[in-house]
Amino acid sequence: MNESIFFLMSFILYGAAVLLYFGFYFFRKPVWASVGFLAAAAGTALHSAALVLRTIESGHAPFTNMYESLSFYSWALVLSFILSEKKFNLRRTAPFILLIAVALMALASSPLMPKETAPLIPALQSWWLWLHVSVTLLGEAFLAIAFIASIMFLSADAKAKKGGDASQARTASKLDQISYKCVAIGFPLFTLGGLVFGMIWAYKAWGRYWSWDPKETWSLITWMVFALYLHTRIVMGWKGRRSALVAIIGFLAAMFTFFGVNYLLSGLHSYR
Repeated sequence: MNESIFFLMSFILYGAAVLLYFGFYFFRKPVWASVGFLAAAAGTALHSAALVLRTIESGHAPFTNMYESLSFYSWALVLSFILSEKKFNLRRTAPFILLIAVALMALASSPLMPKETAPLIPALQSWWLWLHVSVTLLGEAFLAIAFIASIMFLSADAKAKKGGDASQARTASKLDQISYKCVAIGFPLFTLGGLVFGMIWAYKAWGRYWSWDPKETWSLITWMVFALYLHTRIVMGWKGRRSALVAIIGFLAAMFTFFGVNYLLSGLHSYR
């Protein structure tokens, strides 16, 4: 079996998990969430096999073009969900988190994304590529969960304030905490992978730590937004709506760094 077969099988299982979790979301059937979790876990195992096969086939890390990066990011997102679902109680956010993963895989599968493997240029032939990109995308996966939790918080908070619904207020409080905890995990990972490892690798590859390349600049902007999130929350006591808006803006900046820079701005980090 080749990489594409494992990729397709994982895509199907992720899709099934989305449907099962939406069933739980609307009909409150716990067994559906349990089966959805198993489907997501099985999909992650198969997706892991796809990434391993891609690595063997290409001879390098499985995130050197947009197809591979989308595949790896969706894998990282589902893996982050699986690792934190029980601890953070992500059942209500699960269908929307997994829906992002399915959308990323659908985009990766489209004819718009070239899927051929190609040799790496010398500057990319380094273990720093593994450290830099994998840790960055894993951090962004947790930031994606925070993004979903923040959007759902705004909805629950608005309903609670409009109708005085105590259950919606409790839900909003839980979602606010989920967002904070995920940023608390994702931000250090993004800092380590996106900035620290990236600067070390840049120095080894090009002889300078920072060149104000568009992706470097937007990575710094993303970092500053989430640094603002944590600073205002920990030092200034922000919670709720203001924190949620900052988390949403930060994730949108991360997505522009991931997508927009590649297609709208040329630089050393651009690939398609």
